[in-house]
Order: sequence, then structure tokens, then C-alpha cells
Amino acid sequence: MLGNRVLKTALTSTVRRQQCLFRTTVFRNSSGITRLGTEVLPTMSQAVVHNDIVYLSGQVDGTGEDVVAQTKNVLAKVDAYLEEAGTDKSKLLTSTIWLKNIERDFGAMNEVWCQWIDQNNKPVRATTEASLAAPNMLVEIQVTAAK
Repeated sequence: MLGNRVLKTALTSTVRRQQCLFRTTVFRNSSGITRLGTEVLPTMSQAVVHNDIVYLSGQVDGTGEDVVAQTKNVLAKVDAYLEEAGTDKSKLLTSTIWLKNIERDFGAMNEVWCQWIDQNNKPVRATTEASLAAPNMLVEIQVTAAK
């Protein structure tokens, strides 16, 4: 039960922190690594840039009422972090998508994805079903892009 309370507290705090998405703290170190969004969660950066490659953590949204709304919200976060890192979706290399219920939600998520993706620069992609961090989360998307 303690673990569930800690997770619930972390997720509630995450929603508040994500409201500050565009005021991200940037940390650069001497090895040429830049970390973005370090204040959103205590356990990870939201993006890391190294050797002109941008690695985003899995982005989620617990506020949308269905997979369409959540996918749109997640992709807006992806766009924001890519822009902050100095790149955009036309330079995506890889994407991984996790769905809570792939049988029910794949088609709807894929429609949103197809409208969002740069049609001339599609990344490689894997989509799978997984238990996500909170019951209200239906989709998680992680991408890697060149600068």
C-alpha cells in the first residue's frame, strides 16, 4: 500500500509539474550531455541530448478522457521537448509506443499518430501493450531524434 501511495503522490505531483513544461531546467555537463525537464520527476530527465541525438523519456498523459485525447496531449509534449532540444518530428529516428489495451486502442491511437507524423520522414516504430504507471494512463510514447 505504501508503494501505491508513493506512486499516487508522484503522479499527482507530475501533473502539477507538467504544467510548468515550458519552463524546463537545462543542465549541461562537461561531457557534452544536456538534460532537459529534470524537475518534472525526481527519477529522470524528460530529454537528454548527446552527440546531436535527442532521447526523450516515455511521455504520458493522465488527463485525457480517451486514447485519442491522451495521444494528442502526449504528442504535444513530444513536440515541445523536441523544440526545446533544437529539433523537430521531421528528424525522428525511433519511436516506441505502449498501449494499455492494444486491441481496443490501436486504431484510434494510430489515426492520431498518422495525422501528426511527418509523412516524408517516418521513424522506425514499435507498438506494444503494457501495464502503464497509473490506471488512467492509456498510452506512453518515447522517441529519439537527430538534431
